[in-house]
Amino acid sequence: MTDLTLAAAQTIVSEGLKHGRSAKMKPLGIVVLDARGALKAYAAEDKTSLKRFDIAHGKAYGCLAVGQGSRNLEKIVVDRPHFGAALAHVAGGTFIPVPGGALIRDASGDIIGAVGVSGDTSDNDEACAVAGIKAAGLTADVGTA
Repeated sequence: MTDLTLAAAQTIVSEGLKHGRSAKMKPLGIVVLDARGALKAYAAEDKTSLKRFDIAHGKAYGCLAVGQGSRNLEKIVVDRPHFGAALAHVAGGTFIPVPGGALIRDASGDIIGAVGVSGDTSDNDEACAVAGIKAAGLTADVGTA
C-alpha cells in the first residue's frame, strides 16, 4: 500500500479548488484525510460559511468509516435508516452521508485516504474531489449508487 503524501494531499486540495473556480462554483472547503482518518490537508476559500470544514470532514470520514464512496453511503442510509442512525451514533455524528466524499485509492486499489468537499451542490462537490484526486495521479472512488 502506498501512503498518501503531503504533496499529493496538497495537489488534491489545490486542483479541486481550481476545478471549482473554473466552473464558477460557490466557495468551497476541501478536506483530505489519510487512511487512518487523520487530517492531511484542508483549505477553505474566502467567503465559505462557518461549518464547511465540519461538513467536508464528515463526507470524507464517512467514506473511510464504511470503506465506500459517498454515493454508496447515501444509498445505504436511505435504504437502511436504522443503520444510518447507528453509524451516526458510533461515529459521534461526524459523518455526512451525501455525495461530495470520495475514497482515494492507489495504483493497487488500496484505500489510502478520502476527500470531502463542501460548498456547492453535492454533485459539484464530488466533481471537485474527483478532479483533485485525478490530478494527484490517484484513483477516486465515489461509489456507484
